[in-house]
Formats: sequence, structure tokens, C-alpha cells
Amino acid sequence: MAFLFKVFIEEITLVDEGNAMVEVIWHGRGGQGVVIAAQILAESAYLQGYKGVTSAPTFGPERRGAPLTASTRISDTPIRTFSQIEKADIAVVLDPSLFGVIDIVGSLKPKGWLIVNTLQKADQVDINGSFNIAAADAAAIAIRFHLLKEGAPMVNTPMLGVLSRATGLVSCESLEKGLKWKLSGGASATNIAALKAAYEEASIRNHA
Repeated sequence: MAFLFKVFIEEITLVDEGNAMVEVIWHGRGGQGVVIAAQILAESAYLQGYKGVTSAPTFGPERRGAPLTASTRISDTPIRTFSQIEKADIAVVLDPSLFGVIDIVGSLKPKGWLIVNTLQKADQVDINGSFNIAAADAAAIAIRFHLLKEGAPMVNTPMLGVLSRATGLVSCESLEKGLKWKLSGGASATNIAALKAAYEEASIRNHA
């Protein structure tokens, strides 16, 4: 586990006494499960064996349709940093329309991972900058597995699968445990199926 954690990204954050920490920022809109995704990733990382995990909404009320940001920090050692993330190692974009509203790439480190819910394949995503890109049509996957809330697809679980496939930070098996921790019975089974589908269907473009 620790090996994957230290290798998946060239630029990692050093905090406290030289400890490595990965910072993830989630971009979405109220009602898309942005905060829940951040929580599930943190819990799954803890279940996988990471000693330091935190998750928090960054700013904005979770009002339906309003832009919302959440964050997850993951470390092999206890975390003593609680400020807002300025430059993330990973940015997960649940709603691609936010590219026209928020400076998403401005919050991402060079050679970081940009993980996008989009109809496009990773090599078709037109983003300026030296970033690794992972993409999947998370909305279509959510609809396929009937993950809907008031008729809108809930893409947070599929995007967790894309993140796992791209980065190896948290395994799909650990995310399954995190979903079972957060959800009950049939809901967890359906979400796990969507997680696995997104993991398999994700496309990846590594920065040269």
C-alpha cells in the first residue's frame, strides 16, 4: 500500500516532519454527493491502512446546483494540517460545466491528476497544462445502475472508481468497504457495481 502511495504521483506534499501527504480536491454542485465522496475516500483510505485521513467541505453551502468543493487528505502518518488546500495532487470534477465557472486547473499541481466526468476519452480532454488525465462517462454509468436523486444521476460513486483506476491511491476493494460503511444493504451493492464499472471503463492519459 505504501509503495503505491509514494509512486503514483511525482509531486507529493511534504508536511510536518517530512511526511508524505496526498491532497484531493473535489469539484461539483450541491446535490451531487461531493462531500459524501470526500468522506468515503477518507474512510476507505483508513480501512486500507493509512494512518492519517481527513475530509471536509471547503466552501459553499450544499445547495442543489450551487458550486461546491470538498477535500480529502491522505497520509501514511497522522495529519496535523487543517487549512484549505491551495494546490492539490488530485482534482476530481463531477460536473464538467464547472470548468467555465471555477479555475479548476489553477488548484492543481503540475503533473497532478485531473479526473473528469465527461463523454470524452482522456486523450480528447482539452486542458492546457502538464497534467495526467482520467475520464469516464460517470453520468451514463450512474443512470445504468439507477443511481438517481430527483431524476439526476449521482456520479460520486463512479468517480471514486475512476480515481482508484487512475492513481492506485486507494484500491477498489477498500472503496467497496468504504461504501459498505456509508451505505446499507441494497444501496451499497448497487453503488459497488457502479464503482467497479467506472473502474473498468475509465480512460487514462499520462503526461509525457
